[in-house]
Amino acid sequence: MKNKLTLILIVLLTSIFFGFGQNISDALNYSSDSHQGTARFNSMSGAFGALGGDLSAISINPAGSAVYNNGHFSLSFGSDNKANQATLLNASNNFDKKNITLNQIGGVITFENLDKGMNWSKISLGLTYNQTKNNFNEYSVFNISNNNSIDSYFLNNAEGLRLDQISAFDGESITDAYVDIGNFYGFSHQQAFLGYESFIIEPYEYTNENSSYYSNVQPGTFNQTFRSISRGYNGKLTANIGIQYNDNLFFGINLNSHFIDYDNYTILNEFNENGNSGQFRINGIYFENRLSTFGEGFSAQFGMISKVSDVIRIGFTYDTPTWFTITEETTQYLETSMIDEFDENSLLVTNPSAINVYEDYTIQMPSKITASGAFVFKNFGLISFDYSRKDYGSMKFKPENDNYFSILNQNINLSLKEINTYRIGAEIISDRFSFRGGYMTQDSPYNSSSSNTTAVAYDNNVDDSINGFSLGIGYKLNQSTIDLSFVKLNKSEYKRLYDTGLTNQVHLNTDNTMLTISISTIF
Repeated sequence: MKNKLTLILIVLLTSIFFGFGQNISDALNYSSDSHQGTARFNSMSGAFGALGGDLSAISINPAGSAVYNNGHFSLSFGSDNKANQATLLNASNNFDKKNITLNQIGGVITFENLDKGMNWSKISLGLTYNQTKNNFNEYSVFNISNNNSIDSYFLNNAEGLRLDQISAFDGESITDAYVDIGNFYGFSHQQAFLGYESFIIEPYEYTNENSSYYSNVQPGTFNQTFRSISRGYNGKLTANIGIQYNDNLFFGINLNSHFIDYDNYTILNEFNENGNSGQFRINGIYFENRLSTFGEGFSAQFGMISKVSDVIRIGFTYDTPTWFTITEETTQYLETSMIDEFDENSLLVTNPSAINVYEDYTIQMPSKITASGAFVFKNFGLISFDYSRKDYGSMKFKPENDNYFSILNQNINLSLKEINTYRIGAEIISDRFSFRGGYMTQDSPYNSSSSNTTAVAYDNNVDDSINGFSLGIGYKLNQSTIDLSFVKLNKSEYKRLYDTGLTNQVHLNTDNTMLTISISTIF
């Protein structure tokens, strides 16, 4: 192979400076913000922008901390259950995934101004953690009858590439060749290498200059199984300051540190009985991919709450863009089962045993505005409403002068749109008990009117709207409160198997049920 450098591997770890193909779905996955906070917050569907007085409400409107009259601490745990129905072509399967989560922990302290003649009457300081997304999920589709094979994935990646750029030196190990090709040429070349090394694809000519290939998988019907497993959490750590002006105005600022921990593992298993006896052919393919994503980000929030009257409150919040630095790693494994011209079966394992570590990149997530209103009836209850608007079309991958990111950003602008999120919540107080309920709905971020077919090609994950309702109950002790909540959300999305070749879409309908218990105390 020309222009290749053989590397000495230490524990088979190497840095690869070519991305494997970030897409629109990556940006949407990282920017998703579905707070899982206190049980009170959850039971009212998060409609707290004009209320405050809740540790999770601070993450919606930072002025909410100034509503407290005393110090406050709360801790919340939850059970998250995702019931998935995955459908692909003729096959449909159900799968449930449960796990325990730390939804929220935090506290606020307040300082009353000793000079009662001053208009700035109170200052509050808060430190909170909220889980913004639970990445634990799993689904499978079995016994898929498909006319398309995974061979098209390797063919599409190989077409137009020179044979000497996707093949190993004589005597060079699979690991060394895989690493070298990734370092010099990138992820697509690596995929072509895997297909060539496993005999899935063959060149029309065995010359360095050859750039056309054919498949050893015979056309026909393919029995496939696809499985996806995700792990991890997205979270937000918030440092807050709130201030009260007179008796009716509250202001606040949040400085937020975000993190992403996401691990996705996919398996495709394919069998076929195509072809004739005495013909060399591939009759089975097993393909594993693992993507690990780690990210750190920063954002700020500015908010206000006004007590218009004893009954009416209004709130407004501006969320700055969130700037994330993303690190990604991938591993791959491939097995092929083949039948030779003598009808003998054999198994070939192509295992690079290497980790692709990609150069860090930046994503600028969109800003958000939230307008809120509430009717508060003293000693009886309340009704609250939040409206948020967020422009997903403004997301940007950086550096923007990178050719790939420049094209991707154009596609994001054409394919995604502003979304509206509506939340409504209510609470009824009866002695020491509080009874709560809420509803939320969120638009799809995809621009259905877009005719940009190129943009669609970059996407793996088409999100539909999200709808959900919530219920809850609270019991007040002397200085403490115990709250319980039940939340049910429904989300419909389409996930492509692969970004090229085998691009069949799995329709994933998810019922997400969350139970939360919170313990809070005044000090």
